[in-house]
Amino acid sequence: MNLEIDFIDETDSVTEEQLRLLEELLKLAAETENVEGGSELSVTFVTNESIKELNMAYRGKDSPTDVISFAMEEMGEGETEIAGVENLPRMLGDIVISIEMAEKQAEEYGHSYLRELGFLTVHGFLHLLGYDHMNDEDEKRMFKKQEDILKSYGLER
Repeated sequence: MNLEIDFIDETDSVTEEQLRLLEELLKLAAETENVEGGSELSVTFVTNESIKELNMAYRGKDSPTDVISFAMEEMGEGETEIAGVENLPRMLGDIVISIEMAEKQAEEYGHSYLRELGFLTVHGFLHLLGYDHMNDEDEKRMFKKQEDILKSYGLER
C-alpha cells in the first residue's frame, strides 16, 4: 500500500522504530479500508499543552485529550468542492496525538505504550475516513474495526 505519511514529532520523543511501526500500521489500516494508493495524511505528536489548545479552539473543551483528527474530506455547510482536482492525491487530513496522554493511558489500561500509540493512530485514521462514535451503534462498529486492525498487526492488549 502506497500511503504518503508526514510524521511531525514536536516532542522529540518518538523513535524511528516507533514511527516505522506506525507507518506499517497505517498502511495496513488503509489497505483494510480500501483507501486509494498515494493518499496523504499527517500525524503530529504533541504535548498536553498543545493538544489542550487545539481541543479548546476546535471542540470548546478546556482540557487535554489523547487524539484529535482533522479530516480534509468533511464538507461543511456553505463549502463547495474544488473542480479540476481529480488527478491530485487524496488528502485524508491530520491526526494529532498527545504523547503524554498516550503514556498515561497505557499505564491506566495496563498495556504497552506502543500499543496505546498504535490504538490512537488507528483511531485518528478511522476518524479521517468518516468513522465516528457519537452513538452506541457507531461506537461498536468503529471500535471493532480498530481492534481488528490492531489484532491483525499483532498489537493486542
